[in-house]
Amino acid sequence: MKVYILTLFPEVFGPILQSSILKRAAEAGLLKVKTVNIRDFAVDDHGTVDDYPYGGGPGMVLKPEPIYDALRWVEQDAGTRPYAALMTPQGRKFTTGVARELAERDLVALVAGHYEGFDERVRSFVDDEISIGDFVLTGGEIAAMAVLDATARFLPGVLGDESSAESDSFSDGLLEGPQYTRPPVFMGMEVPLVLRQGDRAAIVRWRRKESLRRTLRRRKDLLREAVLTYEDRRLLAEVLREEGIDGKDLW
Repeated sequence: MKVYILTLFPEVFGPILQSSILKRAAEAGLLKVKTVNIRDFAVDDHGTVDDYPYGGGPGMVLKPEPIYDALRWVEQDAGTRPYAALMTPQGRKFTTGVARELAERDLVALVAGHYEGFDERVRSFVDDEISIGDFVLTGGEIAAMAVLDATARFLPGVLGDESSAESDSFSDGLLEGPQYTRPPVFMGMEVPLVLRQGDRAAIVRWRRKESLRRTLRRRKDLLREAVLTYEDRRLLAEVLREEGIDGKDLW
């Protein structure tokens, strides 16, 4: 997979691209990331990429020409048109499902804005608009990093254990349950006995049940939207009884 990141601050991506999983993915040839400085495509000799908004208002707005020209350059450099996504709080919510979608593409361009946003016409240059949450950042660089990192996890061979991404929170619509490691007892807190007894079927059942319990306690909205199997519903019924919750209140 090849990812181009269009940004005014390409230098901020260096540390994350030279660390941990993203670095190993690049070294293995599974992921190639190229930053593109939008300012290189400024419309004048002063490097101007933004201007005052028509109609007045605070801040500056990114001009359409530099972003358009940067995307055309990416197309020429890659030899084909990329799937371009705008990082914006007005976009569709970024989820594990969206990360999977992006991971299936060979060529993606992430456009990270800055200042007060983009000229509205920029939206006509891209294929997608993505938001990582209902809040506003000073720029789209952090959002682009999050999208890149989450997407890379679904590329075959990137994770040492291919099942890791499938067991993480949100992979099946639920939060991941508790995890433990040694020592078996720490400050009086014990690792659940079921995890130490070696009964694989019992462990799988316990983990699924605790995943349902954690989602119930912390994100009921996810539980309402999740596709649950017959066994999931049996486990959830047990959890509801143990938590003293009427199932009618959940649905």
